[in-house]
Amino acid sequence: MVLKFIFDRIMALLGLILISPLLLVVAILIRVKMPGGPVFFKQKRVGKDGKLFTIYKFRTMIVDHSGSSVSVAGESRITPLGAKLRKYKIDELPELWNVLIGDMSFVGPRPDVPGYADALTGDDMEVLKLRPGITGPASLKYRNEEELLSSVEDPQKYNDEVIYPDKVRINRYYLHHYSFWMDIKIILATVTGKKILYAGEEI
Repeated sequence: MVLKFIFDRIMALLGLILISPLLLVVAILIRVKMPGGPVFFKQKRVGKDGKLFTIYKFRTMIVDHSGSSVSVAGESRITPLGAKLRKYKIDELPELWNVLIGDMSFVGPRPDVPGYADALTGDDMEVLKLRPGITGPASLKYRNEEELLSSVEDPQKYNDEVIYPDKVRINRYYLHHYSFWMDIKIILATVTGKKILYAGEEI
């Protein structure tokens, strides 16, 4: 995966340079529309080989909220501006910094909070061999995850029993069938919103 490593670093640097005006505008909007809190959301996540790292995102929620690690569309802790940032994935742009410094990749499993990765057993633990990604095949399949969770009676239970195990399955497939060109297709599908065929299913 040497090509992947080189691609990640070069594109992350170029991306940060090119979108720096947008990052500045979003930071100002958060300061104005969501005062009393930080611009960036920082949280410990589980990375490659189970090592913890700090992920950086734009803050989309009110300060000092109490809630689960599962986000549901329309919940009160997400601000109006935050909802827009999340809808268009703008809140995740600061993760380019994580890619640049080697904590993350453009494509890979979304990094979990401690607790989920700790519960992995048997062959499922091999997903920890992967560097977490900004996007990935599991992210594409569940691109409307927050809306899906808002439609079920128990979002936390549905996530833990249905969505998360399926994501692990998809990410294990990604590990064993890695292709740099498929990475490019996944990135393009993420940007354009178009679906692609992956592992025999449309995502």
